Amino acid sequence: MGYASWTGGPGMGGRGRHGGRHGGGPRGRVLGGDELKLVLLALIAQAPRHGYDLIRAVEADTGGAYAPSPGVVYPTLTLLTDMGLIEEQASEGNRKRFAVTEAGTAQLAADADQVADLFARLKALGEHRARTDAGPIHRARANLRAALHHRLSGENVDVDTLHAVAAILDEAAQKVERL
Repeated sequence: MGYASWTGGPGMGGRGRHGGRHGGGPRGRVLGGDELKLVLLALIAQAPRHGYDLIRAVEADTGGAYAPSPGVVYPTLTLLTDMGLIEEQASEGNRKRFAVTEAGTAQLAADADQVADLFARLKALGEHRARTDAGPIHRARANLRAALHHRLSGENVDVDTLHAVAAILDEAAQKVERL
């Protein structure tokens, strides 16, 4: 059974309906529900895993840019179990560990191109995050905001101070534009 048959037909989630060129799923999600099924199934096929192991694996594949929530992962695991694509294995403690079934392996073989595309998208998301990590910028902007608030929130702020602050901000803006 191919991707279209197990997801309800062409256009049911995934790139055809919601994916676009940026790879976002429905309503801006990184992965649509059907895409998440394939990703989790592929990760479980690599090695039996618990739900939180799957969350951490996706997060690692994206360089920390995306981690599916437990509220999405666990219902998807239940669905994959109901579909006969994975099965629960005996494990220690309260965590359920899942392994791929023969039907799951066949599903992955049928959808190998889709799976490869999904993992490429996750990797690209991580690479994009690494290139555009704006943490230092966010920190500096927050520091500036706090300094402006502290300096300009008093009652004794005169017009000369306001003009001096505006000049500093204009100069900084010009320097950033020239980078």
